[in-house]
This record gives sequence, C-alpha cells and structure tokens, in this order.
Amino acid sequence: MSALMRPSFDAGIALARLDERVARSPVGAGWIERMHFADACASLWIDGELVHLEDLVLHDATKDIRTPTHELTIARDVLRTRRRIASQPSGWALSPDGLRSLRGHGLAAGVSTMVQDADGALGVDETGGGEGPDGDDGASPLDAEFAAIDALLARSDSAIEQAKKPGRAGGREKDPLVYDLDWDEDERLDEWRGVLRQSQDLPAVLQAVVALDAWNDLSVLQHTPWLGRLLAASILRQAGLTTAVHLAAFNLGLKTIPVDRRRHRHRETRLLAILGGIVAAAELGLKEHDRLALARKMMERRLIGRRTSSKLPELIELVISRPLVSTGMIAKELAVTPRAALRLVEELGLREMTGRGRFRAWGVI
Repeated sequence: MSALMRPSFDAGIALARLDERVARSPVGAGWIERMHFADACASLWIDGELVHLEDLVLHDATKDIRTPTHELTIARDVLRTRRRIASQPSGWALSPDGLRSLRGHGLAAGVSTMVQDADGALGVDETGGGEGPDGDDGASPLDAEFAAIDALLARSDSAIEQAKKPGRAGGREKDPLVYDLDWDEDERLDEWRGVLRQSQDLPAVLQAVVALDAWNDLSVLQHTPWLGRLLAASILRQAGLTTAVHLAAFNLGLKTIPVDRRRHRHRETRLLAILGGIVAAAELGLKEHDRLALARKMMERRLIGRRTSSKLPELIELVISRPLVSTGMIAKELAVTPRAALRLVEELGLREMTGRGRFRAWGVI
C-alpha cells in the first residue's frame, strides 16, 4: 500500500483538475464526445486490434465508405456503451440491473447480439438514458422512471427465457466454436464483485485500479474484456472524481503504458502501470481540451458580421464534437444541402483531412 498511495493521490489530483476544467469549459460537451471516440479506438488497440478513428466516426454517423470490419463493429459497441453509461445515473453501471443490461452485448459475431444465458436477456442496443453529449446524466426526474422500467423489462424477459428452458444451461446450447462451455461467467462475475466489496473502503482511485486488475486477472467475460475498463471508470464517476457525463478515458491512458508493465506477473507493477495510465489520460485530456478551446476561438472570429440565421455557429459545434466531418454529416446535422455544406466548410476554413477527390472530410487540426 505504501508504494501505491502517492501515485494514487497524484492520479486523483490529475483527474480532479481535468474534470474541473471540462465542467466550466465552453468546449466541454465537444471534448467529452471526442473522448468517447478516442477511448473506443484505444480500447481496441489495447486488445490487439487496430481501428482508425476516422472510420469509427463515419461508421457511427452511418456514412461508411467501405464495409465495416469485425473490429470496427466492436469499437462501435464500446463507443455506444460509453455513451450509455455516461447518460445514466453514476451508480447504474455497477448495479445488478446495470451489469445485467451491459452484459447483454455479445460480440462473438462482430455485431451486438443477445447472449444466451438468462442474465443477458436484456441485451438490446441503446436502452434507457439515450446516447451522445445531449444526455443529461440523470438530471431529469424521468431517468429514475425509465431505469425502473428497464429493470422491470429485464426481469420479465429473464423470467420468460428461464421458463422456456428445462435447466440452468437451457435447452439451446452455446456454440462450442464461439464459447468456452466451461467458462462460468456468473461465477467469475460474483468473484469480481466480491473484490469490489473487499476494496470498498479504499480511496476511489485505488478501488478502481484494484477492480480493473481483478477483472483482467479473472477474465470475467469471454467476448467483452473491454467492459471492465468502463466499469473501472464508472467507479471513479460514482465516487465523484469525474462529474457530469465525463467518463474517464482509461483506455487512452493505458495505451501509453508499455504492455510488459500492464501485463507484468507482479501485481504491484500492474497496479502502478494502471495508475500511470490514469495520470496519462488526464494529461492527454488537458492537452486536447486546450487545443479545442484555442480552435474554437479561432473559428469564432469568422462569425463577426454574420447574420443571426447563419449556420456557421452550428457547424463550429459539430466540428468541435467530432474528430472529422464529411459533407454528408454536415448536411444531415445542419439540415442543409451538400452544396451548402461545402460552402460552409470554405467559409469556416476547415482543414482537409483525407486529401482525396472522391471522398473528403474536414477537421480543426
């Protein structure tokens, strides 16, 4: 513990500084949305897969320029799960109903599907709270009612599915080519929740680090190892270290840590590596925030003398919240024609990101 205390306090201070900056910033909402995209790509990188940020942005906007790959589909699920957790009350992800619902996303076939055990019976894409930066993080009084309805539907679906099955394993066996039949996710999840109970008296940062290391060590879920990193970030949010809809970008920070430290056989080395990843995520977040704030000021200078009905302010908000934008994305979000979208891009002076003639995209960098 003595070796972990100072790094954990440093990580907590870095997160608090970042959260305070984002909460009071005019580019806070755009920064949060950008972090969702960046962290989803970093999550795949940590798991040994490569997904380009541009492809994920276009896939999320249903503007793909090629057939989505298996890895890109997983990255989309990470992205949507981050948004979903951020849109719910802070303690939802770690609650029994939240875990049951989040486990409903199976990625064996490269798409969001229903797992076949009873606990995953609610596995429907985007239920409750909504997605995106416009979620109100539980501020609306309707969120409690929606969460209760989701929980009731989950229990009802689970009871119906259980009634159809002759035994615990169910009448329909899992495909042994896709699932390890000896892999008891329920037992491993119970063991991981036992670790959470044992560490509940630790500081929030240490609790999140211990929980993430235990998740990796236990290999709780076969096809969604990335969920543990989002749950660890939820621990920090539940403790109040990250507020609003800000969910710590664990993956983005861990990406900077050498893999031999993240997977070291000594537990203390692994925990220190995760703490280093949290500090790195906070530092990268501050740099990204300052860059976006400067870019916004530069673009707002072009609004001087414009009509109040101009679409440029809306385009600025869109560009701040996306790593890149295409003509189709601008036309859809701003309700303008593709030709008008091109004119707006020229007036704002955005930078060409692709260098292609047939497909073009722009960004602030």
